[in-house]
This record gives sequence, C-alpha cells and structure tokens, in this order.
Amino acid sequence: MSNSAEQISEDIKTAMRAKDSVALNSLRALKSAITNAAIEKGGLGTVLDEPEIIAVVRKQIKQRQDSIEQFEKASRSELAENEKAEIAILSKYLPAALSEAQINEFIAQAIQETGATSKADMGKVMKRTQELCEGRADGKTLSAAVMSRLS
Repeated sequence: MSNSAEQISEDIKTAMRAKDSVALNSLRALKSAITNAAIEKGGLGTVLDEPEIIAVVRKQIKQRQDSIEQFEKASRSELAENEKAEIAILSKYLPAALSEAQINEFIAQAIQETGATSKADMGKVMKRTQELCEGRADGKTLSAAVMSRLS
C-alpha cells in the first residue's frame, strides 16, 4: 500500500474517533474512488502508485468543484459550503503545487523534447508536460500555459 493510501486509512480512523462526518464522508469517498481505480487498472488487489492516487484525488476535487458551481447556480449555499469543506480535506493529499516559473520551465522542456512548433502539437506537449509535472499542477493550468506558449 502506498504512503498516501495508508495515510487516508489512518485519517479515516481519526475522523471516526473525532466524529467528524464531513471528513469521514469525503475520505471514504476518496478511498472508494482509489479502490475503483485500482480494480479498473488490474483487478481486485492491485495497488496504485503515488501519481495514480494523486490523479484520483484531483478527479475527486474536480467533481466537488463542479458540484459547487451547480449548487451556487441553484442557490444552495449550504451544500456548496459542504463541498468546499470536502475540497479542503482532499487537498491535503496533493503534493505542493508548482510555481508558475516551474511550470513554464517544464513546458519549455516539453516543447524542446517534442519539437513542437504550433497548436497542432499541443497534445504531445501536454502529455510530456504532465509527465514532467508528476501531478503537481492541474490540467487546466497546464493547458492554458501550453496554449499561450504555442500560439
């Protein structure tokens, strides 16, 4: 079991002892998502490595951000606040984010390695940049930065 997976299990136990229902619900959902991703990867008992777990955490956070948007459109601020609290809990499992300068450095390296010259090469550059960033930057940020460099 990876370091993050073990930490999530320990944090679930801590949330149960503290009777923190928001943390408990979000951590259980995260653990289920990780288990489902492992089953998709190779069947029951498959262990995800750290970058794959980070990808699952990012996906969970993205789902909650989408929910916040929908709840705010529907004037359901109490549900939006609950989702924001869950995002704060899940964010603890993400590595430290890269600075803009570091992201630009990785993009420059990816452009050089792929020989990209135009927006048509964006897919190759994005793939390589994501590999270089190792989950420390979200796709939306990377996409915007790569697009501006290739235009």
